[in-house]
Amino acid sequence: MEEWQNTVANGIPARKELQAGLRQRVERAMAVTINREMNRLERGMTFLATVGSTAPFIGLFGTVWGIINSFKAIAQTNNTSLAVVAPGMAEALFATALGLVAAIPAVVAYNGYSNRLNRYAGRLDAFVTEFTAILSRHLEAQDAKSKTAPLLTAGVPIDLPDSQAQAMSDEDNKPLE
Repeated sequence: MEEWQNTVANGIPARKELQAGLRQRVERAMAVTINREMNRLERGMTFLATVGSTAPFIGLFGTVWGIINSFKAIAQTNNTSLAVVAPGMAEALFATALGLVAAIPAVVAYNGYSNRLNRYAGRLDAFVTEFTAILSRHLEAQDAKSKTAPLLTAGVPIDLPDSQAQAMSDEDNKPLE
C-alpha cells in the first residue's frame, strides 16, 4: 500500500506509461511482501522435514546397535538363552520405537503445515490477481475520465450508455434534519 500511497499522493498519473509503471511497482511490492511473509511462515519446515526423514534411520541405527550388543553378550557367555539376548533386543526395540515416535508426528505436522501454507499462498496469489484487476479497472476508468473531460468542457457531445437510475428531485437533495 505504501507504493500506491506514495505514487498517488499528487493524483493518479494520467499518462498510460506512468499508469503501467505504477501497476508494475504495486505488483512487485505485493510479490515481495508475499515472499517475505511465506519465508517467515516456512521457517520451521526444514526442522520438521529433517526430523521426519532422519529419525527412522537413527532408530534403525539404534536397532543395529542393540543387536550388536546381543551378539557380543552371546560371544562373551557362549550362551544363547533369553536372559543373555533380551537386554540387547530390548535396546534395539526401544531405539526403533523412539525413532518412530519422533518421525511420525514430525511427518504428520510437516504435511499438515505444508498443506495449510500452500492454501494460504494460493489465497494470497488470488488476492494479488484480484487487486491487480481492480487497480487496472481503476486506472482505465481514470484514463477514460482524463480523455473525456476536455471534450466535455469544449462542448463536444459524447454518447454515454443509458443509466437505469432515476433522476433525483430537489426534495431528495435536502439535508436530513
